[in-house]
Amino acid sequence: MKHAALIVFGLLATPATSSTCPAAPDHDAALSTLISKVQNAKTEFEGQQISNQMWALWADAPDATAQKMLDTGMSQRASYDYTGALEQFDALVAYCPDYAEGYNQRAFVNFLTGDYETALTDLDLALDRSPRHIAAIAGKAMTLIALQRDAEAQTVLRRALRLNPWLGERRFLIEPEGQDL
Repeated sequence: MKHAALIVFGLLATPATSSTCPAAPDHDAALSTLISKVQNAKTEFEGQQISNQMWALWADAPDATAQKMLDTGMSQRASYDYTGALEQFDALVAYCPDYAEGYNQRAFVNFLTGDYETALTDLDLALDRSPRHIAAIAGKAMTLIALQRDAEAQTVLRRALRLNPWLGERRFLIEPEGQDL
């Protein structure tokens, strides 16, 4: 009898989202193509259109549950509900710990609220999972600037701009003479 009660209690204590998150979609080949295209873009408009296509890849969550968490969190962030957004991104990271965009979006909210150290940690976690996540690289550069770690920020910003020379963050580049991207 005791054993049956423990089993029932265990089932009741299991969270509703106890299923495991599938692997994130593999967009590596598509991202490589888009990086090549953006590096060869002739205008800022063309570069921005290609950047938007990259965002579509990064924001393609592993399943419908993860997509809902991501979309809800992004909507909450856009409406300045940072607490709600953080709750969604925390849930997304807990559910899909290998999905880079969960960390990137949580980092963005932490950046917006001035929690730069936490943002930097999440950006590193995103980049561990997706090393060519250009938005996370640029976000890391902006976070380092906010932390007044300017030399490191410039190195990271140059890395992002080598991948996508059309980033708006390029205005933060300090160009020492004779130094190219």
